Order: sequence, then structure tokens, then C-alpha cells
Amino acid sequence: MSQPPSPLPASLVRARAFTVPAALEAGVSRSRLRSRDLEAPHRGVRQRREPEASIVSALAVEEPGHRDRLVRAEVLRRVAGFEPLRSAGAFYTGRTAVAIYDRLFDHDPGLAQLEVAVLAPGRAPRVAGVRGIQLSSTLATVRDVGGLPVVSPATVWAGFAGRLDVRGLVRLGDALVRVPRTTGGHPRPDLQLATIAQLRSAAQAPHRRGRRVLDEALGLIRVGSMSPLETDVRCDIVAAGLPEPVLDVEIRNGAGRLVGIADAAFPDRRVLVEVEGQQHRVSQAQWERDIEKHHAYAALGWELVRITGTAQRAGRVARTIGDALARRMR
Repeated sequence: MSQPPSPLPASLVRARAFTVPAALEAGVSRSRLRSRDLEAPHRGVRQRREPEASIVSALAVEEPGHRDRLVRAEVLRRVAGFEPLRSAGAFYTGRTAVAIYDRLFDHDPGLAQLEVAVLAPGRAPRVAGVRGIQLSSTLATVRDVGGLPVVSPATVWAGFAGRLDVRGLVRLGDALVRVPRTTGGHPRPDLQLATIAQLRSAAQAPHRRGRRVLDEALGLIRVGSMSPLETDVRCDIVAAGLPEPVLDVEIRNGAGRLVGIADAAFPDRRVLVEVEGQQHRVSQAQWERDIEKHHAYAALGWELVRITGTAQRAGRVARTIGDALARRMR
């Protein structure tokens, strides 16, 4: 039986990734650096090897939320592997920044490549697996996120002009301006990453490209969509000429007790819309909570319309909701 590799110095363990010269200086042998518990994310860098969890394998997982967590964890692992090489003044942008902010809005394979920027006239990094970018100082505001330099949420959104269509920009914008809620349903405005006003300011920065598409997207971004599918459903409703729903609506009974939080509502017609993600399909606890909540909605005189991703992709949203609104006019 082979012997386990010798422990690494605590300073290297805390660093997560380290350069070969730093390890040698700390007394680690070259043979230890070739041990199977370490990998080389970049030339001259070592990082502790973790269980296989690539982005591709993450996409095959169907457990609710698990896919996003795996994708984000993989991006963060790659960020850690690049940190020893990151030059002073370099910062994370693009899809890498979106993953760091935990606001994944799609699973584009582009996530596999880190996006690292510098301000002009600095030289963009040229490293395998890294997309180096040079940005004007007018187009990037950088903040510290858990010890990592990351372009601000508003400016990362504006930077996607030319890379995303209007719907994609709306999905990302909705994700950035949403106000998260606790498991008990309490809003946490302190966790909102950006405001619509901040997105607009970033879009209007001097020398910003794609102003037309950014302005069009700004007209459609709303606070209250909690997932890309909810964004798509709302945009489909509006595009069909139906009234725009109110989002993230607290439904209370006569005593003021919170019965549930609807994804969207048409209060004047007493119609609610619930967008059913995978968690509603595979979670027994979620399924039981939904049944109880939906009975309570009906008892309060609301009609509930449930929309799935399949229905949205098939273009059935407008007709389904339009029929419900028409019924409530009779």
C-alpha cells in the first residue's frame, strides 16, 4: 500500500493554490509537488486536487439548485488556481464575475474560461484558460468580494452588450437587481447587488458600446424575478400585449398572516402566476408545501396559473395567462 503524501506547510494549505517557487522556499520537495493529491491548474502553480466536478458533469445533475452550485464551485476553484498568477490591478469580470456574485443566469460553456481584466494601459494576462481583457477606466468599477477583486455588478452587466441579446441582458439584469428573501419569506434588500438606476448609470458611461441594446433591456428589467425562467415568463406576457404583472407578491389572509409569495400577480383580476422550476417536480417537501399554499390561495378567491419551463419554451405562456384573465372578467 502506498504511503499518503506528507502534509504541506500550513501556509500553503491556507493559500489553496501556490506557486512552485513558494513551495520550494517553504521546504516542499519537487517530488512532493508531483504527488497525485496536487494538480497544476497553470504552469508553475499547484493546487489541491478535488473530486471530479467539471462544468460539463454539473450540467447533467437534475437535483434542484445542485447544478448551479457545482458550476459556481468549479469556477471558484479555477479562480483560486489563477490567484497566484494574478498581477496587481487585475480583476475578474464577465461570466467569472457573475459566478462569483452567485447570479448564474445560464450555463454557457464560456464559464469554463476565466475572464480577467486590467485597466488601460495595463497589459491583459496571457495565460492558458484565461480570457485577458483590457478595459477603459470609465467602463469598470472594481470592488472586493470575499478577498477577490471583481468588477461591480452594474458594470459587469453593461459589459455584456454585444455578447448577449436583449433577453439575455434582461435575465442578467433581473438577477442582479432582485431582492433575495430568507427561507421564512422576509425580504433582504441589503443583499440586492445592484439597482436599476446603477445599471442605467453603467450603460451611460463614456465610450460604452451597445447603448441601444442596453437601453432596450433597461426598459424590461424589473425587481422581483427570482429566476431566469420567471424573467422569460414575464417578458412573454408583456410581449403578447397582456397587462404587466406585479412580481414577488406577498399573499395574506384576512388576519394578515402570510399565506405565500406568488411569483407574479394580476391583483385586479385576482389571478396569480407560479413558475414551476425543477424543485417543484422533484422535492417532496416543496410539493406538499405548494399544495397547501395553493388551497389557501383558492380559499382567498385567487385563481392560480402554473407555468412550467416546457410551456414557456413551447410559447404557451401568453395564451394560458390570457385565458385566465379573460375568465376573471366574466
